[in-house]
This record gives sequence, C-alpha cells and structure tokens, in this order.
Amino acid sequence: MRILVSNDDGINSTGIINLAKALTKLGKVTVVSPEAERSASGHSITMHKPLRSNRVDFYGDGIDAWSINGTPSDCVKFALEFLIKEEIDLVVSGINRGSNMGTDVLYSGTVSAAIEGAIQGKPSIAFSLSCDDDCNFEHSAEIAVIICEKLCNMGIEKDTVMNVNIPNISKEDIKGIRITRLGVRRYKNCFAERKDPRGKSYYWLAGELYETEDNEDTDISAVKDHYISITPIKIDMTSDITLNKMKNENWDIF
Repeated sequence: MRILVSNDDGINSTGIINLAKALTKLGKVTVVSPEAERSASGHSITMHKPLRSNRVDFYGDGIDAWSINGTPSDCVKFALEFLIKEEIDLVVSGINRGSNMGTDVLYSGTVSAAIEGAIQGKPSIAFSLSCDDDCNFEHSAEIAVIICEKLCNMGIEKDTVMNVNIPNISKEDIKGIRITRLGVRRYKNCFAERKDPRGKSYYWLAGELYETEDNEDTDISAVKDHYISITPIKIDMTSDITLNKMKNENWDIF
C-alpha cells in the first residue's frame, strides 16, 4: 500500500511525525505537508503566488517527505497531481492537535486535506486528537494504524471522508469506537482591538464556544464519553430534502 500523509499543523509537528512513522507498518509512506502551521485554513488553495517544495530528511529511512509553502489542500493536490509519480492508495491527514468535530470541520485544514484526497478519487481519512497540552501522539498514532487498516478492509465509499476524533486519554480508558454524525458547535466570535505604534487599529479573532449540540449519536458526545468517534462526511453538500421539495414547486415565473 502507498500512503500519502499530510496535515495542517506543519511538517515539524509531532502529530504528523508519529503518524507517518506508525503508518509504515501498512506500506510505503510519503509526507507532503505545509512548511508552517496552517490551522483553520479550510479548503483554501493558493492561486496568486507560486508554490515551492523542499525535501526534508528528518522523518527517517523509508519515508519521503516534502514541505510546501501552501495550504493543506495545496499539499495533497500538488502531491497527487504532480509530485508523486506512483499511484497512491490512501490519503491520511493528521494527527491534528485538537479535535475537529461538529461544524468545526468546515474550518479545519486537517479535514480539508482529506477532502482534497477524496476529490482526487482516493480513500481518505482525517485524524484529530482531542487535546490542548500533553498530547499523546504516539498512542493515537497506534490507534490510527488500526483504524486505517479496518477502514481500508471495509472499503471507503467514493466522495466520502472518514473523520476520526480520538480522546486524549490512556488506552485502557478508551471505551471503544462509535460511528457518529457531526454535532453542532457555535462560537461567539470576539474581535479584540489593539493599536500599533502608529496608533492604527488592528484586530485579533478569539472565538468563544457558547453553544453545543451533542446528542448521543454525535462525535462531540462520543469523545466526551471517552469513545473514539468516526464520522463519514460526504463531499456532495446538496440538500436532497430541499432539492426534491423545490423540484415539486412551479418555477414557471418568466
């Protein structure tokens, strides 16, 4: 198996290094990752400046690795369409420092890297570890290998990304795996105003979580209850209910 690994925390992050090394148990691993952190970059791509790639050599023997001066989506797109000449069997993104659950997946560079893999027709999985500090990436990388092997054997539906969130607890305390839907997280976005030395205003965005919908079948509830959450996410965002409703309307308005 040939595996492409990317992330949004950057080429030097502990999460991706542990993930890449662990995935060598399943096959040949190639890493293509942003040269610096690109968290919350969503599915943005670079169009107005050139992309540059640099080979890095600190991943160890058997792992080819490049850093790209672009977004996570750039990295996967560039890797699959140009950089890697061999056929890739699986795209894996992560392991992200911090969860990517609920509506946060719309902002996540980690999930977007996996989505780009699915757009390119590859089975794709995103991994996130629900932690801020003291993140046990070595343990979560071992879990990621087991889940990757299981999902590959099961088969991942075309145009679908598997979004995995792992609680940052000991292996013994993880209760199991739940197959979930996305929960809902809403933020109260607060822009803090500051002044530069010339007296002009600039602003920092600081989102404060104020509402969460975490019914029993959601990813948010699963992780809170010490389960690993796996949520299948479809690329096609069409609302079939609304589409069918609108088709039954009379649109002869001209």
